[in-house]
Amino acid sequence: MVKNYPTVSEEYLLAVQGAKRKLRGLIAEKNCAPLILRLAWHSAGTFDQCTKTGGPFGTIRFGGELSHGANNGLDIAVRLLEPIKDQFPILSYADFYQLAGVVAVEVTGGPEVPFHPGREDKTEPPVEGRLPDATQGSDHLRTVFIKQMGLSDKDIVALSGGHTLGRCHKERSGFEGPWTENPLIFDNSYFKELVSGEKEGLLQLPSDKALLSDPIFSPFVKKYAEDENAFFEDYAEAHLKLSELGFAEA
Repeated sequence: MVKNYPTVSEEYLLAVQGAKRKLRGLIAEKNCAPLILRLAWHSAGTFDQCTKTGGPFGTIRFGGELSHGANNGLDIAVRLLEPIKDQFPILSYADFYQLAGVVAVEVTGGPEVPFHPGREDKTEPPVEGRLPDATQGSDHLRTVFIKQMGLSDKDIVALSGGHTLGRCHKERSGFEGPWTENPLIFDNSYFKELVSGEKEGLLQLPSDKALLSDPIFSPFVKKYAEDENAFFEDYAEAHLKLSELGFAEA
């Protein structure tokens, strides 16, 4: 899709660079990259292409959206980020949260995801129930990512690789444990673990296993397990698309 990015001021661009530096420091200090990435994803992933509602427009900071079941624990991310946001009042929350997600990938060794500023904050949170359910299979993933968001099969698999960061918490999702041996490093371990089978202490959700059993998803899983560069390239493209859903549409 062709994008028509808005023009922002030089002052705004300087604030983006300043916030980026502060975010690198915070994420390194607190080891919170997985949580920050989840905030960015969950903010963007509510976009519905049919109604043009939801998406990466800062509404996740409101209690109404934070209280959605899929967002358990993200109030911690909002609180962690607020002192930095206060230093850069010119930035929209919409841009700030997506910038934080980009930095979270970068500082953990992942690919550089392009960032274009200019998102405007919205005040109306989306309805609950638009984010993917980890207990579901391929049909559900396609309903959410392709039919609702407008992404592709390849995007689904590439974005799933972001689970190389972080872990599940029983009190938040009902599941417990990390997907990989080092949940603070962004690499292709998620796919290597998926291909090699279940291992004690590591997590494989129903939605993860669906990637391996689905005839369209599976070749991407195997490709990314073998070729980290291919994964990084496709992940950066998919993350960019996710972070710009509903934004700068020509």
